[in-house]
Amino acid sequence: MICSKFDTDSAVRCANLLRKEKVLILPTDTVYGFSGVTGRTDALIRKIKGRAETKPFIQLISSPEDISFITDDIIPEKLLKLWPGPLTIIVSDKKNPGSTVAVRCPGDEWLRSVIRLAGSPLYSTSVNRSGSPVLQKIADIRAEFEREVDLIVDAGDAQNSVPSTIVRLDGETVTVVRQGAVKL
Repeated sequence: MICSKFDTDSAVRCANLLRKEKVLILPTDTVYGFSGVTGRTDALIRKIKGRAETKPFIQLISSPEDISFITDDIIPEKLLKLWPGPLTIIVSDKKNPGSTVAVRCPGDEWLRSVIRLAGSPLYSTSVNRSGSPVLQKIADIRAEFEREVDLIVDAGDAQNSVPSTIVRLDGETVTVVRQGAVKL
């Protein structure tokens, strides 16, 4: 099934499916991503993508303030100023002491509204088979994954899109893990 991001009910439609633990392909402010509610769709996304269980997914939140539900780490102001936007921050995981989690507040208001309406952070990982290039053309995404996901939201081709920059936060030390759309 496919719908346009620009349909008036697209955000509500996505949120309804996400609350039912469905896997969707959503446009982000970087690349298209497989998305599902955190804690409940991990195995489904891994199966579709063919991704190892040891490699975690980014979690998308609807507002910078929501980071407090995920970590007790203090996020430096210089990083918070880059949110919403294409910056992913690896922080300690409040729910799993000793573990980390990668969190991003996307710059796309439509996507943030989907997250708010779903009532939960969402997993996000690039649309591709593990080890293959990221798919940027909607026709390629449909051809490869339309039968494996519950909905694809079409916002046009994402040609020349750049993934998010990923940083690791360790106390007050910020380390760039992957240079992406935000230049640090």
